[in-house]
Amino acid sequence: MSPRILLVDDEANIRKMVSALLESEGFETLEAPNGQAALALVAEDAPDAVLLDLMMPSGPDGLATLEQLKKRAPHVPVVMMSGKANLADAVRATKLGAFQFLEKPLTPEGVLVALRGALELGRTLAENRRLHEQLGHADPLVGTSAAMDELRAMIARVAPTESRVLITGESGTGKELVASAIHRQSARAGKPFVTVNSAAIPRDLIESELFGHERGAFTGATERRQGRFELADGGTLFLDEVGDLSAEAQAKLLRVLETGVVERLGGERPFTVNVRVIAATNKELGEAVRQRQFREDLWFRLNVLPIHIPPLRERPDDVPPLVRHCAARCAARLGR
Repeated sequence: MSPRILLVDDEANIRKMVSALLESEGFETLEAPNGQAALALVAEDAPDAVLLDLMMPSGPDGLATLEQLKKRAPHVPVVMMSGKANLADAVRATKLGAFQFLEKPLTPEGVLVALRGALELGRTLAENRRLHEQLGHADPLVGTSAAMDELRAMIARVAPTESRVLITGESGTGKELVASAIHRQSARAGKPFVTVNSAAIPRDLIESELFGHERGAFTGATERRQGRFELADGGTLFLDEVGDLSAEAQAKLLRVLETGVVERLGGERPFTVNVRVIAATNKELGEAVRQRQFREDLWFRLNVLPIHIPPLRERPDDVPPLVRHCAARCAARLGR
């Protein structure tokens, strides 16, 4: 079955040109002159991918349309295109979930490469979900609301990348579950997933926990110990409650993120690690930066791909499935 591509552009000539190109390559195409028409088509039958213009004078613009598309069909990859875009537009489109950003005038090779990449990612993620279901790996995220669908789609987009992720949300919203889901859907899934709760470790021991120490590095250090960065080498390190790190620990963490080089406390031989860092916090780090409680340069290093988890009170549709999930777990544990 041929992949179905939805072309959304207010210029009929561009739709005609791109449609002819795609059909000659074996794709099936749908056309929409504006965002409103595109959303209506997606509601009827979601395509396999969308090619969406940024600047459209009638109806919602490309970014507004993208935002609505990701709420209604979060698993459909969207490739943005524009002849007048700036860096801010490209960054916002990426944060809203765009797979790629193409500059006009379009080239046949650029369009085909972008769409084939988007379709391949969609197929890979669908296959991963199918295999997880066959192996009995249940989705750790419970909920059927639009917010949860959007969260799953965001995880699917960021997981295949190597970029750092900053997860924000109130205590109890499931930040570690999201971090684990990102790891399991990434190329590092077969490697370690190591967690460290910065708020649960005394400040005078956090550096030892993160970077390790040599024997005799401090009172009580009776043997050499590997740090969490070393244990996570090749995999993912989840830094929970990163906003609680001391100023000194923040400085050393920044150095490791910049160089990939770790040195144990009391050690003389630095070594390189290959670790993807996912951080989480229930604090507003932007405000902490303004109050000089958190390093701005470290915030920028961590906040490459932000993910926010809304609290349950903002998604009441998820209460019934959560109740059923908790009841099923209790029944299984009690044999009832």
